[in-house]
Amino acid sequence: MILKRVVVTGLGALTPIGNTLEAYWDGLKNGTSGAGPITRFDSKLFKTKFACELKNFDIANFIDRKEARKMDPFAQYAMVAVDEAIKDANLPLAELNPNRVGVIWGSGIGGLLTFQEEVKSYTRGDGTPRFNPFFIPKMIPDLSAGHISIKYGFRGPNYVTVSACASSTNALYDAFTFLRLGKADIIVSGGSEAAICEAGVGGFNALKALSERNDSPETASRPYDKDRDGFVLGEGAGALILEEYEHAKKRGAKIYGEVIGGGMSSDAYHITAPHPEGAGIIQVMYNALEDAGISADQVDYINTHGTSTPLGDIGEIKAIQKVFGDHAYNLNISSTKSMTGHLLGAAGAIESIACLMAMNHSIVPPTINHFTDDEELDPKLNMTFNKAQERKVNIALSNTFGFGGHNFSVIFRKI
Repeated sequence: MILKRVVVTGLGALTPIGNTLEAYWDGLKNGTSGAGPITRFDSKLFKTKFACELKNFDIANFIDRKEARKMDPFAQYAMVAVDEAIKDANLPLAELNPNRVGVIWGSGIGGLLTFQEEVKSYTRGDGTPRFNPFFIPKMIPDLSAGHISIKYGFRGPNYVTVSACASSTNALYDAFTFLRLGKADIIVSGGSEAAICEAGVGGFNALKALSERNDSPETASRPYDKDRDGFVLGEGAGALILEEYEHAKKRGAKIYGEVIGGGMSSDAYHITAPHPEGAGIIQVMYNALEDAGISADQVDYINTHGTSTPLGDIGEIKAIQKVFGDHAYNLNISSTKSMTGHLLGAAGAIESIACLMAMNHSIVPPTINHFTDDEELDPKLNMTFNKAQERKVNIALSNTFGFGGHNFSVIFRKI
Protein backbone atom coordinates (compact mmCIF):
# COMPACT_ATOMS: atom_id res chain seq x y z
CA MET A 1 0.00 0.00 0.00
CA ILE A 2 1.31 3.45 -0.91
CA LEU A 3 0.90 5.78 2.06
CA LYS A 4 -0.27 9.31 1.41
CA ARG A 5 1.73 12.36 2.47
CA VAL A 6 0.43 14.52 5.32
CA VAL A 7 1.07 18.23 5.78
CA VAL A 8 0.18 20.95 8.27
CA THR A 9 -1.81 23.79 6.73
CA GLY A 10 -3.12 25.73 9.75
CA LEU A 11 -2.08 26.55 13.30
CA GLY A 12 -3.77 28.05 16.35
CA ALA A 13 -2.35 28.74 19.80
CA LEU A 14 -3.73 29.88 23.15
CA THR A 15 -0.88 29.82 25.65
CA PRO A 16 0.44 31.45 28.83
CA ILE A 17 2.88 33.50 26.71
CA GLY A 18 0.49 34.51 23.94
CA ASN A 19 -3.17 34.13 23.06
CA THR A 20 -2.62 33.81 19.30
CA LEU A 21 -0.13 32.00 17.09
CA GLU A 22 1.78 35.20 16.39
CA ALA A 23 1.90 36.23 20.05
CA TYR A 24 2.96 32.74 21.10
CA TRP A 25 5.81 32.71 18.59
CA ASP A 26 6.92 36.17 19.72
CA GLY A 27 6.97 34.90 23.30
CA LEU A 28 9.07 31.89 22.33
CA LYS A 29 11.58 33.91 20.32
CA ASN A 30 11.99 36.46 23.10
CA GLY A 31 12.35 33.93 25.91
CA THR A 32 9.25 35.10 27.76
CA SER A 33 8.24 33.41 30.99
CA GLY A 34 4.52 32.80 31.42
CA ALA A 35 4.72 32.12 35.17
CA GLY A 36 3.26 34.30 37.91
CA PRO A 37 1.23 34.17 41.12
CA ILE A 38 -2.02 32.21 40.86
CA THR A 39 -5.05 34.48 40.40
CA ARG A 40 -7.76 31.83 39.97
CA PHE A 41 -8.06 30.95 43.66
CA ASP A 42 -6.52 31.76 47.03
CA SER A 43 -3.32 29.71 47.04
CA LYS A 44 -1.84 30.87 50.35
CA LEU A 45 -2.19 27.44 51.97
CA PHE A 46 -0.74 25.57 48.98
CA LYS A 47 2.90 24.54 48.70
CA THR A 48 2.99 26.04 45.19
CA LYS A 49 1.45 29.48 44.81
CA PHE A 50 2.17 30.17 41.14
CA ALA A 51 1.42 28.81 37.69
CA CYS A 52 1.49 29.68 33.99
CA GLU A 53 -2.02 31.07 33.55
CA LEU A 54 -3.51 32.56 30.39
CA LYS A 55 -3.26 36.37 30.38
CA ASN A 56 -5.99 38.89 29.46
CA PHE A 57 -8.27 36.14 28.22
CA ASP A 58 -12.06 36.43 28.26
CA ILE A 59 -14.04 33.62 26.66
CA ALA A 60 -16.90 36.06 26.02
CA ASN A 61 -14.77 37.59 23.27
CA PHE A 62 -14.93 34.28 21.40
CA ILE A 63 -18.02 32.30 22.40
CA ASP A 64 -21.54 33.35 23.38
CA ARG A 65 -21.82 33.17 27.17
CA LYS A 66 -24.82 30.84 27.02
CA GLU A 67 -22.82 28.35 24.95
CA ALA A 68 -19.67 28.85 27.02
CA ARG A 69 -21.56 27.83 30.18
CA LYS A 70 -22.01 24.38 28.63
CA MET A 71 -18.24 23.92 28.39
CA ASP A 72 -15.46 23.44 30.90
CA PRO A 73 -12.52 25.81 30.25
CA PHE A 74 -10.49 23.02 28.61
CA ALA A 75 -13.16 22.74 25.89
CA GLN A 76 -13.47 26.52 25.61
CA TYR A 77 -9.72 26.75 25.01
CA ALA A 78 -9.99 24.08 22.31
CA MET A 79 -12.68 26.03 20.47
CA VAL A 80 -10.59 29.22 20.47
CA ALA A 81 -7.41 27.57 19.18
CA VAL A 82 -9.28 25.59 16.52
CA ASP A 83 -11.06 28.70 15.26
CA GLU A 84 -7.70 30.38 14.72
CA ALA A 85 -6.23 27.30 13.02
CA ILE A 86 -9.17 26.91 10.63
CA LYS A 87 -8.94 30.58 9.66
CA ASP A 88 -5.17 30.30 9.32
CA ALA A 89 -5.60 27.31 6.98
CA ASN A 90 -8.17 29.25 4.95
CA LEU A 91 -10.33 26.14 4.83
CA PRO A 92 -13.19 26.45 2.31
CA LEU A 93 -15.71 24.99 4.75
CA ALA A 94 -18.68 25.10 2.38
CA GLU A 95 -16.75 23.17 -0.28
CA LEU A 96 -15.35 20.37 1.89
CA ASN A 97 -16.84 16.89 2.09
CA PRO A 98 -17.76 16.84 5.79
CA ASN A 99 -17.56 13.05 5.88
CA ARG A 100 -13.86 13.34 5.03
CA VAL A 101 -13.01 15.87 7.75
CA GLY A 102 -12.33 14.60 11.26
CA VAL A 103 -11.37 15.82 14.73
CA ILE A 104 -8.84 13.94 16.85
CA TRP A 105 -8.05 15.92 19.97
CA GLY A 106 -6.01 15.30 23.12
CA SER A 107 -6.58 16.07 26.80
CA GLY A 108 -4.98 14.37 29.74
CA ILE A 109 -7.54 15.34 32.37
CA GLY A 110 -10.51 17.12 30.81
CA GLY A 111 -13.00 19.01 32.98
CA LEU A 112 -11.18 19.01 36.30
CA LEU A 113 -12.55 22.41 37.38
CA THR A 114 -16.11 21.30 36.61
CA PHE A 115 -15.67 18.11 38.63
CA GLN A 116 -14.18 20.05 41.54
CA GLU A 117 -16.93 22.67 41.63
CA GLU A 118 -19.80 20.19 41.30
CA VAL A 119 -18.48 18.01 44.12
CA LYS A 120 -17.87 21.07 46.32
CA SER A 121 -21.43 22.24 45.67
CA TYR A 122 -22.82 18.83 46.59
CA THR A 123 -20.84 18.55 49.83
CA ARG A 124 -21.97 22.04 50.91
CA GLY A 125 -25.61 21.00 50.53
CA ASP A 126 -27.92 18.81 52.58
CA GLY A 127 -27.09 15.60 50.77
CA THR A 128 -29.77 15.98 48.12
CA PRO A 129 -28.16 15.07 44.79
CA ARG A 130 -28.45 18.36 42.94
CA PHE A 131 -26.04 18.53 40.01
CA ASN A 132 -25.78 20.75 36.97
CA PRO A 133 -27.32 18.93 33.98
CA PHE A 134 -24.14 19.79 32.06
CA PHE A 135 -21.88 18.30 34.76
CA ILE A 136 -21.00 15.14 32.83
CA PRO A 137 -20.83 16.70 29.33
CA LYS A 138 -18.57 19.45 30.68
CA MET A 139 -16.29 17.03 32.50
CA ILE A 140 -15.59 14.22 30.04
CA PRO A 141 -12.55 14.81 27.82
CA ASP A 142 -14.16 13.67 24.55
CA LEU A 143 -16.59 16.61 24.49
CA SER A 144 -13.83 18.91 23.22
CA ALA A 145 -13.78 16.98 19.94
CA GLY A 146 -17.56 16.78 20.05
CA HIS A 147 -18.00 20.55 20.34
CA ILE A 148 -15.55 21.16 17.48
CA SER A 149 -17.31 18.73 15.15
CA ILE A 150 -20.76 20.09 16.04
CA LYS A 151 -19.74 23.69 15.36
CA TYR A 152 -18.22 22.98 11.96
CA GLY A 153 -20.27 19.96 10.89
CA PHE A 154 -17.25 17.66 10.55
CA ARG A 155 -18.51 14.07 10.35
CA GLY A 156 -15.26 12.17 9.91
CA PRO A 157 -13.28 10.36 12.67
CA ASN A 158 -14.00 12.02 16.00
CA TYR A 159 -12.52 11.23 19.39
CA VAL A 160 -10.12 12.34 22.13
CA THR A 161 -6.91 10.60 23.12
CA VAL A 162 -6.05 10.37 26.83
CA SER A 163 -2.37 9.55 27.43
CA ALA A 164 -1.59 11.94 30.29
CA CYS A 165 1.00 14.52 29.18
CA ALA A 166 1.48 12.73 25.85
CA SER A 167 -2.20 13.08 24.90
CA SER A 168 -1.98 15.68 22.12
CA THR A 169 1.06 14.09 20.47
CA ASN A 170 -0.93 10.86 20.58
CA ALA A 171 -3.78 12.72 18.85
CA LEU A 172 -1.43 14.10 16.19
CA TYR A 173 0.04 10.68 15.53
CA ASP A 174 -3.42 9.15 15.21
CA ALA A 175 -4.53 11.93 12.86
CA PHE A 176 -1.38 11.45 10.76
CA THR A 177 -2.09 7.72 10.56
CA PHE A 178 -5.72 8.17 9.46
CA LEU A 179 -4.67 10.61 6.75
CA ARG A 180 -1.79 8.61 5.33
CA LEU A 181 -4.08 5.58 5.14
CA GLY A 182 -6.55 7.64 3.09
CA LYS A 183 -9.31 7.53 5.71
CA ALA A 184 -9.83 11.31 5.62
CA ASP A 185 -8.80 14.45 3.74
CA ILE A 186 -8.40 16.78 6.72
CA ILE A 187 -8.20 16.20 10.46
CA VAL A 188 -8.32 18.94 13.07
CA SER A 189 -5.92 17.89 15.81
CA GLY A 190 -4.15 19.24 18.88
CA GLY A 191 -4.94 19.40 22.57
CA SER A 192 -6.20 21.52 25.43
CA GLU A 193 -5.97 21.52 29.22
CA ALA A 194 -7.29 23.64 32.10
CA ALA A 195 -6.03 22.18 35.37
CA ILE A 196 -5.06 25.34 37.27
CA CYS A 197 -7.51 24.95 40.13
CA GLU A 198 -7.32 23.77 43.74
CA ALA A 199 -7.60 20.11 42.76
CA GLY A 200 -4.96 20.39 40.04
CA VAL A 201 -2.36 22.29 42.03
CA GLY A 202 -3.07 20.35 45.23
CA GLY A 203 -2.96 17.01 43.45
CA PHE A 204 0.36 17.66 41.74
CA ASN A 205 1.75 19.12 44.99
CA ALA A 206 0.84 15.88 46.73
CA LEU A 207 2.89 14.02 44.07
CA LYS A 208 5.80 16.41 44.75
CA ALA A 209 5.82 17.12 41.02
CA LEU A 210 5.55 20.94 41.08
CA SER A 211 8.23 23.52 41.66
CA GLU A 212 7.88 25.32 45.00
CA ARG A 213 10.04 28.31 44.04
CA ASN A 214 7.42 30.78 45.27
CA ASP A 215 9.94 33.59 45.65
CA SER A 216 10.69 33.60 41.92
CA PRO A 217 7.87 32.16 39.82
CA GLU A 218 9.21 33.49 36.51
CA THR A 219 12.43 31.46 36.91
CA ALA A 220 10.86 28.36 38.46
CA SER A 221 10.62 26.33 35.25
CA ARG A 222 14.29 25.63 34.63
CA PRO A 223 14.79 22.44 32.62
CA TYR A 224 18.32 20.99 32.81
CA ASP A 225 19.42 23.45 35.49
CA LYS A 226 21.14 21.82 38.46
CA ASP A 227 18.66 23.42 40.87
CA ARG A 228 15.43 22.46 39.09
CA ASP A 229 12.78 21.33 41.56
CA GLY A 230 9.70 20.39 39.52
CA PHE A 231 7.46 21.62 36.75
CA VAL A 232 5.21 24.68 36.58
CA LEU A 233 1.57 24.00 35.78
CA GLY A 234 0.30 25.64 32.59
CA GLU A 235 -2.97 25.83 30.65
CA GLY A 236 -4.22 26.52 27.16
CA ALA A 237 -4.53 24.84 23.77
CA GLY A 238 -2.78 24.23 20.49
CA ALA A 239 -4.51 23.31 17.21
CA LEU A 240 -3.07 21.95 13.97
CA ILE A 241 -4.86 21.37 10.69
CA LEU A 242 -3.45 18.16 9.21
CA GLU A 243 -4.25 17.61 5.55
CA GLU A 244 -3.50 15.06 2.87
CA TYR A 245 -0.82 16.62 0.68
CA GLU A 246 -2.56 16.37 -2.71
CA HIS A 247 -5.77 17.75 -1.19
CA ALA A 248 -3.84 20.70 0.23
CA LYS A 249 -1.94 21.30 -3.01
CA LYS A 250 -5.11 21.21 -5.09
CA ARG A 251 -6.68 24.03 -3.09
CA GLY A 252 -3.46 26.05 -3.03
CA ALA A 253 -3.00 25.85 0.73
CA LYS A 254 0.07 27.25 2.44
CA ILE A 255 2.08 24.49 4.07
CA TYR A 256 3.96 24.85 7.35
CA GLY A 257 5.61 21.47 7.03
CA GLU A 258 5.12 17.78 6.47
CA VAL A 259 4.50 15.17 9.15
CA ILE A 260 6.86 12.39 8.11
CA GLY A 261 6.66 9.96 11.00
CA GLY A 262 6.00 9.24 14.61
CA GLY A 263 6.53 6.66 17.29
CA MET A 264 5.01 5.35 20.46
CA SER A 265 6.24 3.14 23.28
CA SER A 266 5.69 2.32 26.93
CA ASP A 267 8.14 2.43 29.81
CA ALA A 268 6.27 -0.47 31.49
CA TYR A 269 7.94 0.63 34.70
CA HIS A 270 6.11 2.98 37.10
CA ILE A 271 2.92 5.05 37.27
CA THR A 272 4.75 8.39 37.59
CA ALA A 273 8.54 7.88 37.51
CA PRO A 274 10.53 7.58 34.28
CA HIS A 275 12.38 4.38 33.47
CA PRO A 276 15.85 4.70 35.08
CA GLU A 277 17.67 3.71 31.86
CA GLY A 278 15.26 5.61 29.61
CA ALA A 279 14.27 2.39 27.82
CA GLY A 280 10.90 3.65 26.59
CA ILE A 281 12.28 7.02 25.52
CA ILE A 282 15.07 5.41 23.53
CA GLN A 283 12.61 3.07 21.85
CA VAL A 284 10.08 5.77 20.95
CA MET A 285 12.69 7.86 19.15
CA TYR A 286 14.02 4.81 17.29
CA ASN A 287 10.42 4.00 16.31
CA ALA A 288 9.80 7.54 15.07
CA LEU A 289 12.98 7.65 12.98
CA GLU A 290 12.16 4.27 11.43
CA ASP A 291 8.58 5.34 10.70
CA ALA A 292 9.83 8.54 9.06
CA GLY A 293 12.38 6.63 7.00
CA ILE A 294 15.24 8.92 8.00
CA SER A 295 18.54 8.51 9.79
CA ALA A 296 19.30 10.16 13.11
CA ASP A 297 21.85 12.52 11.53
CA GLN A 298 19.13 14.17 9.42
CA VAL A 299 17.42 15.72 12.48
CA ASP A 300 18.30 19.35 13.21
CA TYR A 301 16.23 20.21 16.28
CA ILE A 302 14.61 18.33 19.15
CA ASN A 303 11.92 19.97 21.26
CA THR A 304 12.24 17.88 24.40
CA HIS A 305 9.67 16.87 26.97
CA GLY A 306 11.98 18.68 29.43
CA THR A 307 9.60 19.38 32.30
CA SER A 308 12.16 20.65 34.85
CA THR A 309 12.03 17.57 37.08
CA PRO A 310 15.21 16.13 38.63
CA LEU A 311 14.90 12.63 37.15
CA GLY A 312 13.05 13.18 33.89
CA ASP A 313 15.28 15.84 32.32
CA ILE A 314 18.59 14.01 32.45
CA GLY A 315 17.01 10.68 31.50
CA GLU A 316 15.69 12.18 28.26
CA ILE A 317 19.03 13.76 27.34
CA LYS A 318 20.91 10.53 27.94
CA ALA A 319 18.35 8.76 25.76
CA ILE A 320 18.94 11.34 23.00
CA GLN A 321 22.68 10.71 23.22
CA LYS A 322 22.08 6.97 22.96
CA VAL A 323 19.86 7.29 19.88
CA PHE A 324 21.73 10.08 18.07
CA GLY A 325 25.31 9.21 19.01
CA ASP A 326 27.88 11.78 17.90
CA HIS A 327 25.19 13.65 15.94
CA ALA A 328 23.71 14.71 19.29
CA TYR A 329 26.44 17.38 19.36
CA ASN A 330 25.18 18.82 16.06
CA LEU A 331 21.58 19.15 17.27
CA ASN A 332 19.82 22.11 18.76
CA ILE A 333 17.91 20.92 21.81
CA SER A 334 15.49 22.99 23.83
CA SER A 335 12.56 22.78 26.22
CA THR A 336 9.92 25.42 25.58
CA LYS A 337 8.25 24.38 28.86
CA SER A 338 10.78 26.72 30.44
CA MET A 339 8.55 29.50 29.06
CA THR A 340 5.02 28.07 28.82
CA GLY A 341 5.09 25.80 31.83
CA HIS A 342 3.69 22.30 31.42
CA LEU A 343 0.34 22.24 29.62
CA LEU A 344 -0.10 18.53 30.42
CA GLY A 345 -2.27 17.00 27.67
CA ALA A 346 -1.87 20.11 25.48
CA ALA A 347 1.93 20.18 25.73
CA GLY A 348 2.62 18.14 22.61
CA ALA A 349 0.38 20.35 20.50
CA ILE A 350 1.97 23.67 21.38
CA GLU A 351 5.46 22.15 21.21
CA SER A 352 4.77 20.72 17.75
CA ILE A 353 3.72 24.23 16.75
CA ALA A 354 7.05 25.49 18.15
CA CYS A 355 8.87 22.98 15.91
CA LEU A 356 6.95 24.08 12.82
CA MET A 357 7.52 27.76 13.53
CA ALA A 358 11.23 27.09 14.10
CA MET A 359 11.39 25.47 10.65
CA ASN A 360 9.56 28.32 8.97
CA HIS A 361 11.54 31.11 10.60
CA SER A 362 14.97 29.42 10.98
CA ILE A 363 14.98 30.27 14.68
CA VAL A 364 15.26 27.73 17.50
CA PRO A 365 13.42 28.87 20.66
CA PRO A 366 15.47 28.74 23.84
CA THR A 367 15.51 26.88 27.11
CA ILE A 368 15.33 29.86 29.48
CA ASN A 369 16.16 30.03 33.19
CA HIS A 370 19.51 28.28 32.98
CA PHE A 371 21.69 29.45 35.84
CA THR A 372 23.77 26.51 37.08
CA ASP A 373 25.22 23.68 35.03
CA ASP A 374 24.22 20.15 35.98
CA GLU A 375 27.35 17.99 36.05
CA GLU A 376 25.29 15.08 34.71
CA LEU A 377 24.61 17.01 31.51
CA ASP A 378 27.23 16.80 28.76
CA PRO A 379 28.53 20.39 28.37
CA LYS A 380 29.21 19.84 24.65
CA LEU A 381 25.49 19.55 23.87
CA ASN A 382 23.75 22.62 22.46
CA MET A 383 20.79 23.06 24.81
CA THR A 384 19.95 26.51 23.36
CA PHE A 385 20.21 28.01 26.82
CA ASN A 386 18.64 31.40 27.58
CA LYS A 387 18.58 32.89 24.05
CA ALA A 388 17.02 31.82 20.77
CA GLN A 389 19.47 30.77 18.06
CA GLU A 390 19.32 31.25 14.33
CA ARG A 391 19.53 27.95 12.49
CA LYS A 392 18.14 26.39 9.36
CA VAL A 393 15.80 23.64 10.57
CA ASN A 394 14.77 21.12 7.93
CA ILE A 395 13.70 18.32 10.26
CA ALA A 396 12.46 18.65 13.84
CA LEU A 397 11.43 16.04 16.39
CA SER A 398 9.08 16.63 19.31
CA ASN A 399 9.03 14.36 22.38
CA THR A 400 6.22 14.01 24.92
CA PHE A 401 5.95 11.54 27.77
CA GLY A 402 3.13 10.90 30.24
CA PHE A 403 2.38 9.35 33.61
CA GLY A 404 1.81 5.64 33.13
CA GLY A 405 4.87 5.42 30.90
CA HIS A 406 3.23 6.66 27.68
CA ASN A 407 5.83 7.93 25.19
CA PHE A 408 5.16 9.62 21.85
CA SER A 409 7.42 11.31 19.31
CA VAL A 410 6.48 13.06 16.08
CA ILE A 411 8.78 14.26 13.28
CA PHE A 412 8.21 17.23 10.95
CA ARG A 413 10.04 18.14 7.74
CA LYS A 414 10.17 21.44 5.92
CA ILE A 415 8.82 21.42 2.37
